[in-house]
Amino acid sequence: MGTPEFAVETLQALVENGYNVVAVVTQPDKPVGRHGSVLQPSAVKQYAVEQGLPVLQPEKMKDPAFVEQLRSYEANLQVVVAFRMLPEVIWAMPAYGTFNVHAALLPQYRGAAPINWAVINGETETGVTTFFLDHDIDTGRIIMKKRFVIPDDADVEYVYDGLMHLGAQLCLETLAAIIAADGHPETIAQEEIASSQLKVAPKIFKETCEIDWTKTARQVYDFVRGLSPVPGAWTTLVAPDGRETVLKIYKTRKTGRQGQGSGALCIQDKALCMAAQDEWLEIVELQLAGKKRMPARDFLNGMKNLELYRVK
Repeated sequence: MGTPEFAVETLQALVENGYNVVAVVTQPDKPVGRHGSVLQPSAVKQYAVEQGLPVLQPEKMKDPAFVEQLRSYEANLQVVVAFRMLPEVIWAMPAYGTFNVHAALLPQYRGAAPINWAVINGETETGVTTFFLDHDIDTGRIIMKKRFVIPDDADVEYVYDGLMHLGAQLCLETLAAIIAADGHPETIAQEEIASSQLKVAPKIFKETCEIDWTKTARQVYDFVRGLSPVPGAWTTLVAPDGRETVLKIYKTRKTGRQGQGSGALCIQDKALCMAAQDEWLEIVELQLAGKKRMPARDFLNGMKNLELYRVK
């Protein structure tokens, strides 16, 4: 059970390692295009169809017809990767239960966007966890973990790719352990290893992605790479006459130079810099609304009197 590209890697590992994948469950096709007239299948569905696997796309997971259809496949085990919350009638169905491959070191970063939030919060390490599903989101008993180092200059794309491959490996190791233990591998309750400072990973919306320049340069730097390239951090430039221009910012560079107060803007040595609470940050890559992503130096060439603007 899964939807995005992240889940395809695990499905492919199951197929290529000879596991009997009896069916694939994914989200319904999504309307795309200007009028929503074209239906786009999920990445998981595209791979499943190529492999000749049966694909189920329920609108509602409790739909009795879907529940019965799923039951007819008589699966011993269900694997979930980047999907949706499942009702007990689904996760409790197989004899060996249902386990999830989660892109964080649980119990830290429960939620929909664990990769983004780990980078946004400046973590130097994250990982993947397999756990058996229970009634709440990402709270079940942990089966296995694998750790992953986050370099200081890594963005979400780098971490996403790394965890995607690591998750597939961990899935295979978890399956081997479950089979060897006849469905009852050693597990650990998350409560036993939970600290008092649990960090969460809620879903990210457009307003979540607005840069707060009152934060430190380090925090803004991590925020930008934690949202790059998707969905992208953004800020608003305000012209002297009050006109506003929205910019997506994909890459910044720490300068170590003391700033002039949050939201100030300067051009130094042909580089565009914006001030966080304590330091200037150089803007390296950005995108104007309706334009392509570009180096900040190209942006400077096309803008006049930019030094008179301020950051909102």
